[in-house]
Amino acid sequence: MPHLPLEGVRVLDLSRIIAGPNCTMQLGDLGAEIIKVEVPESGDDSRRMKPPEVGGEGHFYLAFNRNKKSIAVDMKSDAGRDLVLKLAAKSDVFVENFRPGVAKRLGVGYNTLRELNPSLVYCSVSAYGQEGVMSERPGLDPVFQAEMGLMSLCGEIEGSPMRHPLSIIDLFTSLYASTAVCAAIADQKATGQGRHIDVSLMGGAISVLGNAAQYYFTAGEAPPRMGNNFPTVVPVGAFAGSDGGLFYLACGTQRLYENLVVKALDRPDLAEDPRFAAMGDRVKHRDIFMPLLETVFAEQPRGHWVEKLRAAGVPCGPVRSLPEALNSPEVLEAGLVQTMAHPTAGDLKTLRSPIGLSDRPALDDKPPPLLGEHTDEILREVLELDSTGIAELREQKVVS
Repeated sequence: MPHLPLEGVRVLDLSRIIAGPNCTMQLGDLGAEIIKVEVPESGDDSRRMKPPEVGGEGHFYLAFNRNKKSIAVDMKSDAGRDLVLKLAAKSDVFVENFRPGVAKRLGVGYNTLRELNPSLVYCSVSAYGQEGVMSERPGLDPVFQAEMGLMSLCGEIEGSPMRHPLSIIDLFTSLYASTAVCAAIADQKATGQGRHIDVSLMGGAISVLGNAAQYYFTAGEAPPRMGNNFPTVVPVGAFAGSDGGLFYLACGTQRLYENLVVKALDRPDLAEDPRFAAMGDRVKHRDIFMPLLETVFAEQPRGHWVEKLRAAGVPCGPVRSLPEALNSPEVLEAGLVQTMAHPTAGDLKTLRSPIGLSDRPALDDKPPPLLGEHTDEILREVLELDSTGIAELREQKVVS
């Protein structure tokens, strides 16, 4: 029967903002039950990151919290902490992104929960890791982009370093976390073993340096800032057609380069010219070759070149605005944008998981929950409290 691979897995999510919530959202997309524990009245900090907003919810919160249930619990009260401990005892995974030491002070540290539930997979997402000289220091995505070298690689050649506008460190770190959690779940199901996973934004930032870091290790110097170009591959970059429309092409292999100059441009001389024949030659003579291409592309409008280059097997595409990309035929055809019914926002347009599964059941994603939307349901169905017990907790303001 069609099913999602993490069906039957329960995740207790005490994270907020982006890195933790995006990690648990990936797990929810794959079928896990995500119980999002929030502070009464205020909830996840990202709920207040607005404008823009819709239905009273901030766009940051809406972006990273689909397929979850929300319970609002005052963890500073003994009764509230007891509820979270009982939920942890009945969960497979626990995710938190407090500063190191805070979870322990709240009574939900790894050692405490391991005694309650030895097979629990406990994932901590922090700024600089659980240990070390920087562990207690706060950190946010743009600071890591600056501190860990990413900004130095971005921007125009003669300009200042520039951060990426998206929270890419949060997002990459969240994917490392969800990968680690999935691996730990597989081992948990096979052996019953639990473990503590320590993932940091610092580690995520350094890890995504990838080939740029290897460039430095190999050459002894950092790769130069190249703007829209690439330091070790030519041609890569944005070009303008005769109508001023920009398109981007990338010829990362010799075959793709030959497709460009021979098939698309009908310029076999550029494949034979010793200055441009091999990749290293083109990199060396970049200042000659790139202006030559700019002159050729200025002869016809953007649409002409995009069609011709694609027909020749050259990776290329128009430089689009964000609205153009989100409403493009190929994105809509792939179902990467969806509309779901939200209790306060109405028809909420949002993204869908890009993970395709051959046996995915025909289930609609659930919208990001309202604060405490599922409090009664979770207390009743998971902790088996009756109406009287739930009413007492509400009266004492332990839950909302």
